[in-house]
Amino acid sequence: MARIAGVTIPAEKQVWIALTYIYGIGETTSRTILAAANIEPTTRVKNLTEAEEQKLREIIDNNYTVEGDLQRLVANNIKRLKDINNYKGMRHKSGVACKRSAHTNECTNSKGSRNRRWWSTAKSSKQDLI
Repeated sequence: MARIAGVTIPAEKQVWIALTYIYGIGETTSRTILAAANIEPTTRVKNLTEAEEQKLREIIDNNYTVEGDLQRLVANNIKRLKDINNYKGMRHKSGVACKRSAHTNECTNSKGSRNRRWWSTAKSSKQDLI
C-alpha cells in the first residue's frame, strides 16, 4: 500500500480512484496529476513502481494544497467569516445552509431531519405526565 501526502492509499484500486482518498483531490485533479506524471489512470496501485510513487508524491507536494493544510485553510476562512459577522458567517454560526435560498425546508439538510410538529411533542409531554 502506497503512502502519499500522509494517506495510505488502497492497493487494489485503480490509481485515479485511489488518489481521491486524499482530502482535496477529486476525480478531475487526480486525472490531471496522472497526466503530469505520465501514468496510466487504470493502473492498479499495487503495480506502481517506486519511481512512479515518488513522482506522484513530488507533484502533489509541490503543486497542491491537500489534507491538513487545506483543512486548516478552510477552517480559518470560516472563522474569519464568523468574526467579521457577514451573512455567510452568521449562517455558519447558526448552523443553517449558507449558499441556498430560503425554502420552507432549508434546515432539513444542514441540521438534519427534525420532527417539530405539535402532535409529536404533545405525545411525549403526555407520557411524561403519566
